[in-house]
Amino acid sequence: MSTSENEYRQQRLANMQKLQEMGHKPFGQAFVRTSNLREIKEAFQEDKKVSVAGRIMSFRDMGKSIFADIADGSGRLQVYAQQKHLGDQVFAAIRCIDLGDHVGIEGTLFTTRMGEQTLKIDKFTLLSKALQPLPEKWHGLKDVEARYRQRYLDLIANPESRALFDKRILAVREIRNFLHGRGFAEVETPMIQAQPGGAAANPFKTHYTALSTDMYLRIAPELYLKRLLVGGFDKVFELNRNFRNEGLDRTHNPEFTMLEVYEAYSDMRGMKDLVQSMIVHLAETVFGTLKFGEGDSMIDLTPPWREAPYRDLITQQMGPDWFSLQAPEASKKANALGLQTEPGWSMGLITHEIYEKVIERTLQQPVFVTRLPAELVPLAKACEDDPTCVDVFELEIGGKEIAPGYSELNDPVEQRKRLEAQAAEKKEKVDEDFLTALEHGMPPAGGMGVGIDRLMMILTKSDAIRDVILFPQLRPQT
Repeated sequence: MSTSENEYRQQRLANMQKLQEMGHKPFGQAFVRTSNLREIKEAFQEDKKVSVAGRIMSFRDMGKSIFADIADGSGRLQVYAQQKHLGDQVFAAIRCIDLGDHVGIEGTLFTTRMGEQTLKIDKFTLLSKALQPLPEKWHGLKDVEARYRQRYLDLIANPESRALFDKRILAVREIRNFLHGRGFAEVETPMIQAQPGGAAANPFKTHYTALSTDMYLRIAPELYLKRLLVGGFDKVFELNRNFRNEGLDRTHNPEFTMLEVYEAYSDMRGMKDLVQSMIVHLAETVFGTLKFGEGDSMIDLTPPWREAPYRDLITQQMGPDWFSLQAPEASKKANALGLQTEPGWSMGLITHEIYEKVIERTLQQPVFVTRLPAELVPLAKACEDDPTCVDVFELEIGGKEIAPGYSELNDPVEQRKRLEAQAAEKKEKVDEDFLTALEHGMPPAGGMGVGIDRLMMILTKSDAIRDVILFPQLRPQT
């Protein structure tokens, strides 16, 4: 703590002591409000008696009167204290209030000569004393690291941050409403699993003492949701956290919010229609527009969205003869683009590195990338006309993968082959319980996952995933 910060704290402790001596408890009890500040202002009536509570955000001492602004989670309201009306002792107590303190106020509404809705204080109650100062007069909280580490100050100091998260809250609620309206049931599946599956990712490992066994935080809920299809649920979704023990960057956080949806007797095309309708609905309902950003970087969500086969995107970038090359030659061409390939990489790995590192970021407008190589997606059905490709899409918006969607593989024999191939020598990674469930008969189905954090980046025009997560993962402070 700096010298100046310590001085501020000492002054606040002194004010708290004065208030205690005047009979005001610094950390009060519950306070009954007429309603929140936004509702008070919307239903404003001259001379109406109301009770409100909030944090002191500004304080203007005019000698024998004081004007202040208080804020709650809904908005702000000006309050007015008059020494003649309150008496010397109460007025002196109000003078000991600091910015950031929470107060309860009972009073009478009126409009000032300047036309501002105001509450004249009849009685005040100290509810919580703030011992630390708020960020200086909202130069706001400009330090990006501080905004993430002390999100509570960011929310107080930067109204645009609060507005962003209010939009996210509304968007998540509307996703649920949309899916419920389509007949989907929201379910919950284990987040601590004995066998992580449903994606190729490094899991977080823990130990369950009661069972004396190692467990894992889930990397995806997919295999449990498919068990529910076997069990007779036709339309299910889960909106919750996944965990992947991997890197931190502009589009990755190790703990992230994912929507997964499964519909029996559907396929990739059903999921394609569903996700396009859902995102367009969100954009129009919550954000009031289908266009996000400005100029050349503007993203237009107006349907229908383009569809592009994976192979076509590769040959457009690398030339029509790309897939006739041998891996060493392909590796040289990839390295010429500034990519780092490893000796022994297969043609498929090199190709996908080009897709992820070079092509993907160019896909600014919504596009469904289809017919991906089968080795990349072991849980999807093969295309009927080409078993080397799978019947899937990856929805790309703003140069980021937002949602993969599959025609789900429901053949347990083929599924075993693919999972064993993916596990290679580590056969213990094959989820035998899931395969047993498939052998009881899973209907043909469409499934998809939607990265909620990345979608919010698009809809709120945010540059980094940390901007749309209330408490993103950060390196520990030393």
